[in-house]
Amino acid sequence: MKKLENKIMLITYSDSMGKDIPQLHKILKEQIGGAVGGVHLLPFFPSSGDRGFAPMTYREVGPAFGSWEDVEALSKDYYLMADYMINHISAQSEYYKDFLEKKDGSEYKDLFLRYKDFWEGGEPTDHQVDLIYKRKPRAPYVDARFADGTQEKVWCTFGEEQIDINCPSETGKKFLRENLEGLARHGIAIVRLDAFAYATKKADTNCFFVEPEVWELLEETAGIVKPFGVTILPEIHEHYSMQMKIAEKDYYVYDFALPMLLLNALYYGNSQYLKHWLEICPRKQFTTLDTHDGIGVVDVKDLLPDEEIERTKEDIFQFGANVKKVYNTAKYNNLDIYQVNCTYYSALGDDDAAYLVARTVQFFAPGIPQVYYVGMLAGKNDIELLEKTKEGRNINRHYYTEEEVRQEVQRPVVKKLLELMKFRNTCPAFDGSFELLPCGENQLHVRRQKGEEAAELRVDFAKKSYQVFAGKAGALELVDENNV
Repeated sequence: MKKLENKIMLITYSDSMGKDIPQLHKILKEQIGGAVGGVHLLPFFPSSGDRGFAPMTYREVGPAFGSWEDVEALSKDYYLMADYMINHISAQSEYYKDFLEKKDGSEYKDLFLRYKDFWEGGEPTDHQVDLIYKRKPRAPYVDARFADGTQEKVWCTFGEEQIDINCPSETGKKFLRENLEGLARHGIAIVRLDAFAYATKKADTNCFFVEPEVWELLEETAGIVKPFGVTILPEIHEHYSMQMKIAEKDYYVYDFALPMLLLNALYYGNSQYLKHWLEICPRKQFTTLDTHDGIGVVDVKDLLPDEEIERTKEDIFQFGANVKKVYNTAKYNNLDIYQVNCTYYSALGDDDAAYLVARTVQFFAPGIPQVYYVGMLAGKNDIELLEKTKEGRNINRHYYTEEEVRQEVQRPVVKKLLELMKFRNTCPAFDGSFELLPCGENQLHVRRQKGEEAAELRVDFAKKSYQVFAGKAGALELVDENNV
C-alpha cells in the first residue's frame, strides 16, 4: 500500500467515475495519469442512507462497488483515504438491531447513548437542549422500539438512519479499535474521522468539540492506527480556530476556509482577506475548494467580515451558473444554512479563467490539495439529477460514465487543469517553504522553495489572470499562464 504523499488527492465516490472501484481505477490510470497521487474514496461500505454515511459495517465493501481486493489494488497505485463515521452507525446495522431485539441483554447495549443513562432524570432540561450544537430543531434523539414492546430515547445527531455511538464506553472503545485496525490492514493510508466534533458529549455543554474529552478521543484514534503507519484526519466544519487548535497538536487538519475566501477575491478583485489567511493558516493541512457537500460558509467566520460573508454567499446566486436559493431549502431536502450547494466551477459562473486561477492558488497554498471529482472535470451544476432526486447536494454529484470522462478530459479547461495538477505533483519546490511576497490589493504573489528549486505564482484577481514560474531560484522561467 502507498503511504501519504504530498501529491494531489482526488475525492470521489466509488460509482461516480465509472460504475465501481475497478472501473474507477482503470479511468484514473488511463485518462487522468499523474494528475492524481491519492484518492479519498468516499464511504464504500454497505449503508442504509446518506450516500454511504450511514454504514452498516466496516468489515465489508458494498457489493455494488467491488471487493477489498479492489480497494487494495487501488492502494498500490494511490495513497488512499477512507471515512470512519466515528459519531454514528446505521440503524440497520447488526449492532443496533441486536440492541433492539435483546435490549439490556444485548452485548451492544452500551454502544449507544441512552437518554435514561446520559441525562440526570432521563431527560434533558430545556436549557440543556438549548446548549447543544445540534442539527435538528429539537433534542437530538430517536425512539428505540424494543422487541419486548418498550421504548426509550437514544441519541441521534443526524438522520434517523444514523444512531450515535457511545465512544467512551468499553464497548465503544472495542468497536473503535476493531474497525480502525481493519481499515489499516486493507491498505488505507489516512482515516478521515467524519463528524468528529459531535462524538464528544457531556451534559451541560454544547456536546461539540468538548474539551478535554475531544483530545483524549483524538489521541486514542491516533494511537490505534500509528503502528500501521496510518494518519488520521479529523473532519470539522466550524470556526477556523478549532482547526488551529488541532494543528497546534501536530495533527493534520482541513482548510475549509479557502473556498469562500477565493470566491470573495475573484468576485470583487480584492485579495486582502485571502492573503491574511494564507499567512496564518496551518501548514500541515489538506486544502479544499469543493467536496461531496456544499461550499462551507461557517468556516470563514472572522476571516471575512460578516458583511463580506453575507455578500459573497448571496452573490453565489448572482454570479454562479444555474444555482438558486430554493436548492438550499426544505423543498430539496436541505436546511443546512452553513453551506451552499453548487459546483465550484458553476459558483464562478462556469468561467474557465476564474476557475483556473482558483485552482492554481489552491495548489500553491500551504498543504496537500484535495480535488473533488466534479471539480477535476470542471463540472457544471447537475440540475437534471437535482430535480430527479430533489436532493440539494446532488447538484454537485454527477455520475460520469467512462465515456463521459473521456470526453470531459478533452475540454481545454480540463486539459489545462490536469497539466497544473501534474506540475504540482512533480515540482520539488512544493515540499519546501511557503512565502507571501509583496503585491497590490488585487494581487497575490507566492513563492514555494526547497533548496535551489523554486516556484512562484503571480495572480491578478481583477483580471482573473495568473502566471506560474519554476526552476532554479534566481533563474525562474515561465511555465504556465492564463492571461485574459
